[in-house]
Amino acid sequence: MKKVCILGAGSWGTALAIHLALKHYRVTLWGRPEDDIDQIKEKGENQHFLPGVKLPDRVYPETDLQKALKNTDMVVLAVPSQALRDVLGSVQPYLTTNTRLVNTAKGLELSSGLRMSQVVQEVLGAEYLPGYAVLSGPSHAEEVGRQIPTAVTVAAYNKETAFLVQNTFMSGNFRVYTNPDVSGVELGGALKNIIALATGILYGLEYGDNTAAALMTRGLAEMTRMGVAMGGDQRTFYGLSGIGDLVVTCSSQHSRNRRAGEMIGQGQTLEQTMQNIGMVVEGAYTTRVVHHLATRMNIDMPITTACYRVLYEGRNPRHEVEKLMKRQKKHEMEETVTQNIDW
Repeated sequence: MKKVCILGAGSWGTALAIHLALKHYRVTLWGRPEDDIDQIKEKGENQHFLPGVKLPDRVYPETDLQKALKNTDMVVLAVPSQALRDVLGSVQPYLTTNTRLVNTAKGLELSSGLRMSQVVQEVLGAEYLPGYAVLSGPSHAEEVGRQIPTAVTVAAYNKETAFLVQNTFMSGNFRVYTNPDVSGVELGGALKNIIALATGILYGLEYGDNTAAALMTRGLAEMTRMGVAMGGDQRTFYGLSGIGDLVVTCSSQHSRNRRAGEMIGQGQTLEQTMQNIGMVVEGAYTTRVVHHLATRMNIDMPITTACYRVLYEGRNPRHEVEKLMKRQKKHEMEETVTQNIDW
C-alpha cells in the first residue's frame, strides 16, 4: 500500500497526514474550500488547526473528492461524527469493497444514536465492514503532529484489516495495539467526552483535584456500564480507548471538551462556548444522545444526566454537583456486591 487519503483537514486529519507522510506514504489531505486548503498548499502548514507544524512534501492538500480518492488503498475518516453520514454518501461512488476505511471520529450520531461503524453499514452496506477499522486512544493532534510518543488501539471486525492498519500507522513514536472489540473501542472514544466535559465544568467552578479524580473514576464506571449495555467488552474500557483516552481528555490543555466545560462552569451558555471554541466539541452532542439512550434503556447515568441538565436545561452546575454528592448511598462495586457475593 502506497497511497492514503485522509478525509478531513482539521487538526487530527492534518496530524495523521504528517505522521503517515513521515512514514513515506503519499497522503492526500482532503478538505472543503472553506477549510483553507489553498492556504495550506501555499504555506505548507495548517495554520488554523495545527499552527507551527510543517507538512512534509508527501502531503497533497486537495478539495476535489474524485482526485483525492483516485487509486487510493486506504481512506481515513477524520471528519466529525455528525458529518460522517454525508461524507460517506459523497465518497461512495469512488470506493470499492477492497478499500480500507479507518474511522477516527469519536462520537455517536445525534439523529440515530448509532456508532460510526453502524453508520458505515447503513450508508455503504455490510460488505464494507470487513475492511473497516476504528483508530482510537489518548492521542491529541497537537502532540502527534510533533511526533511526541503516543499509543493507540485499532479495532476491526477482520483481523487482517486490524493488522494492516497497525502496520500502516505504527512507528517509533506512534505505537498501535489491536483489539477485536469494535463496539467497545468506538463507545470508549465517544463516552469519555461526556466525562471530560463534566470535568471541565468542575474546574470552571473552581473545585479541586479531589473532585475531578472522583468524577473521572465514577465516570469510568458509568462509561463501562453503558458501553457493556451497548455491546462493548468490559475489558476494553480499562485500556487505551477507555481509561487512557479518558485521562488525557479530562486532564490535557489540548482537550476541547475540557475547555468547553471550563467555560460553561464559568457561566457561559453552550452556544457561547461552541462559538468561542470554534471547533467541534463532540461531548456536547454525545451527552444529548447518551442521555436519551440511557433513559430509554433504563441505565443509571448520573454524571451524564447532570451534564445534560446543565447543557440543555439551563440548570445551575454547582447545584448539579451538590445533587451528585447527596445521592443515595451505594457500594463502589454495586453490581459485584449485589449480584455475585453475599456480603
